[in-house]
Amino acid sequence: MISTAIQQLVNYGLDTGLILPDDEIYIRNQLLMTMQLDSFTEPEGDICYTDLESILKTLVDDAVARGVCEDNSTARDLFDTKLMGVLTPRPSIVRANFEERYESEGPQAATDWFYKFSQDTDYIRRYRIKRDVKWVTKTPYGDLDITINLSKPEKDPKAIAAAKLAPQSAYPKCQLCVENEGYAGRLNHPARENHRIIPLTINDSAWNFQYSPYVYYNEHCIVFNSQHTPMKIERATFRKLLDFVGLFPHYFVGSNADLPIVGGSILSHDHFQGGHYEFAMAKAPIEKSWVFPGFEDVEAGIVHWPMSCIRLTCADDERLVELADKILTAWRGYTDEASFIFAETDGEPHNTITPIARVRDGRYQLDLVLRNNITTPEHPLGVYHPHAKLHHIKKENIGLIEVMGLAVLPSRLKQELFDLADMLVARVPAEQYPEALQKHAAWAQEILARHPELNSDSVHLILQDEVGQVFAQVLADAGFRSEAVFEQLKDSPSELIVALGREGKQDLEIDAQKYPHSAAMDAKLKTPEGKAAYRKRKWIVEAPNGWIKSVLGFRQFSLRGLDKVKAEFKLVCLALNLRRMCSLRGT
Repeated sequence: MISTAIQQLVNYGLDTGLILPDDEIYIRNQLLMTMQLDSFTEPEGDICYTDLESILKTLVDDAVARGVCEDNSTARDLFDTKLMGVLTPRPSIVRANFEERYESEGPQAATDWFYKFSQDTDYIRRYRIKRDVKWVTKTPYGDLDITINLSKPEKDPKAIAAAKLAPQSAYPKCQLCVENEGYAGRLNHPARENHRIIPLTINDSAWNFQYSPYVYYNEHCIVFNSQHTPMKIERATFRKLLDFVGLFPHYFVGSNADLPIVGGSILSHDHFQGGHYEFAMAKAPIEKSWVFPGFEDVEAGIVHWPMSCIRLTCADDERLVELADKILTAWRGYTDEASFIFAETDGEPHNTITPIARVRDGRYQLDLVLRNNITTPEHPLGVYHPHAKLHHIKKENIGLIEVMGLAVLPSRLKQELFDLADMLVARVPAEQYPEALQKHAAWAQEILARHPELNSDSVHLILQDEVGQVFAQVLADAGFRSEAVFEQLKDSPSELIVALGREGKQDLEIDAQKYPHSAAMDAKLKTPEGKAAYRKRKWIVEAPNGWIKSVLGFRQFSLRGLDKVKAEFKLVCLALNLRRMCSLRGT
């Protein structure tokens, strides 16, 4: 049985081109050594196999049974990676193959080969990626991509306990360092025997190219500095991004911001992410165009997107670098107290940029998304971050991938949404939801109110769409008022009074043809009735909110469900009114 599995893995290597016929006996012996076996019985007949996952499971199960491998998820991943490392060619061979294809067939042929190679070696585990749940949600900003990530393994309790007892090591410094190539891994660091990287030169410095093992989108790649140096958005960043798309014009590439909250998960190692994919943000049109003085050759404008995004397009990439650097410098020092944008507080900087580069119709293009990581007691995770009411769906940082229009949601949601569907179909009262679903209860009641027709046939599609709309709101929380928001609220039964700029400043010039809703609101605010309505905020909204928060100390609701929240807030308002009445009466 085990000899058959070993030969199946050898045959897989031959079929995928990872090894050549001359390597067969050598590779078989290397696999025997890895399995700690000293004999092999030639299987009879043709040796067939169905898939790589089954072969590896058979081999790992045998290793576990004989005590060669511990029986936990992390140890199993370490061991099957070691097996695949036996089949994986050395870095010099991989790089030579990549360079040959790049020179003879072009950059796309080279990346096509390397992507398939990274899958064939099981560095990208195809069978796990297939388990990810994916769908598309239509929104005013375009078709947003939603994925519930199931490919990134969750450690079981036994693996976590073992990792705590394992000796600590600072090698490699992080999971992006070049030292990961071929590394055996350990309980607190993934195995990388089957991992290969391609060296690059961008901005006259040593960088590297590899694929993400979790593939959130097509050909999801990582471009990283050869040196373990922190993330930093600066002029050189724009140069590096444009150099990369110059080498691989069929790819986009972007960088997470360089500050906590608005940055990525690994800020300690300078890196970018790219791939062969077009996100909703890349498809979004220009909402408002303008010309930067001195840069008349650069097309510029605000992108129709829930976050604040400036798009620059020019055939001359150096001109984009120069202008992007000016915008970055200006934004780093920009403060607008009325809009609650502060460049820094107590010496801590808040403003940065998430940049994305691509080649479009033979010209270079940069999208610059303005970010700010300021926090408040009401929003301790960030003002321009998913607000607390959305945390039941998305609580994590809004990094590069989310900025472009792909929601990467936690694996817990797969089961939670399945169970929530049962609650909705059965019309279970919110207070009777199980503990694991209580965080979704208020949202679920809103869904029922919007979809009274919901039934067992439609519930899953409705839930998917509602999750997508939550993600659209997540992006809006990280941005500002836009024409798309006005469009969404055009049929609202409430009278909308929305400030379009800073009070007391010069009037905005709004193109009524491009921005009819904004122009209509601007005209409304200039009428005596509009001015009177806007002034009401000073005593209807601002003063009572200040009293409720500062005097009564009420900063969050203790109950769930819309009806209960309404009742609780009525009590708060009653308490406020009683206090004011007593104050007025002098009692």
